[in-house]
Amino acid sequence: MKTTRVFLVDDSAVVRQVLMAVLSRAPDLQVIGSAADPVFALEKMARDWPDVIVLDVEMPRMDGITFLRKIMQERPTPVVICSSLTTRSAETTLQALAAGAVDIVTKPQIGLKQFLEESAADLIQTVRTAAQARVRRSATPRDALPPAELSQPAQAMAKTTEHLVAIGTSTGGTQALEEVLVKLPRVCPGILIVQHMPEKFTASFAERLNSVTQIQVREAKNNDRIIPGLALIAPGGRHMALKRNGAQYHVEVFDAAPVNRHRPSVDVLFRSMAKFAGRNATGIIMTGMGDDGARGLLEMREAGARTIAQDEETCVVFGMPREAIQLGAAREVLPLGKISSVIAST
Repeated sequence: MKTTRVFLVDDSAVVRQVLMAVLSRAPDLQVIGSAADPVFALEKMARDWPDVIVLDVEMPRMDGITFLRKIMQERPTPVVICSSLTTRSAETTLQALAAGAVDIVTKPQIGLKQFLEESAADLIQTVRTAAQARVRRSATPRDALPPAELSQPAQAMAKTTEHLVAIGTSTGGTQALEEVLVKLPRVCPGILIVQHMPEKFTASFAERLNSVTQIQVREAKNNDRIIPGLALIAPGGRHMALKRNGAQYHVEVFDAAPVNRHRPSVDVLFRSMAKFAGRNATGIIMTGMGDDGARGLLEMREAGARTIAQDEETCVVFGMPREAIQLGAAREVLPLGKISSVIAST
C-alpha cells in the first residue's frame, strides 16, 4: 500500500493536534510535519516535501491564499483547505479553490475537537482523494486580473426556453465550472449545477462566478424559474431537482437524506432532468471523486438526452466521469475546453 505523506498548516495547535491524531489512524496516511504558519511550513517542507498539504486560510505572517499561489506556481501539490464554516471564511476559501486547492474540510468555531473526531472518515477520504488529484502549475489567478479584463455580468434573458443543461461535479469542479461558464455568451440555455460543496459556501461561489461571467449565476431558491442566460447552483446541504409546470421549468430545493453520501446530489438532479426534460436536456458530468451522477446520467441518456463526460486528461479527479463512462451513460467524452462550446451551440 502506497503511503501518502501529509503536512498540516494551521495556526491552531488544537487543530493541528486533532488532525494529526485523526489522519494517523489511516495506515496509508503519514503526517510528516506541521507548522503554525506558511513561513515555518515552507522552511520545513523544503527539507521533506509532502504529497498533500492540509491548509488553513487565515493565518499570521502569510495568509493561506498567498502561500497556496506560491506553491501552485513553484511546486504544484494537492492542497486541502481546512476552513471555518463562516461567510467570511467561505469567500476566502473560494479564492483558495480558484487558486488551485482541490477540496474543502470545514471546521466549526465551537466544538471543534469533537467535530473533527466525528468526521474522521470524511477527513481521511478527502486526503486520499486529494492525493490522486492532478494538479498543474497555475497561471495568473483571475483574482489578480484588473477589473477591465474580467467579463461584465449581464441580466438573464426574460423569455423561457425548452432546452436545459444540467452539470454535476465535485473535486476540482470549482475551477472547471469557472472555465466553462466564463466562456459562455449571454444567450445560452438555462443551466442547473450541482457542485459538491458545504453549506454556506455555495452562495459565495455563485457570487464569484456571477462576477466573472456574461451569464447570470446565483444560488438556487425553491421555485426559481429556469430561463436562458441563467445558471442556478444547488445550495450546499440541500438537494435540487427540476420540475415542470406547463411550458415553464422551475427548480425544487428541498431537505432530504444524502444520496450517494452527498447533499446536494448529482443523481437527484439528473434523474429529475430525465423525468421532466427528457430529450430536451443535456447532462454533463465533470471532475470528481466517487460515482454520484453516473446512474442519473444513464437515466438521462435512456430518456433521449445528450450526455457528456469530461475526459480523463483534463479532470482533477477522474472518478465520477469514469463511472459514468463505464456504465454507458455518456454518449460523448470531451475535454474541458470543448464543453462551453457544446453548451453555447445547444
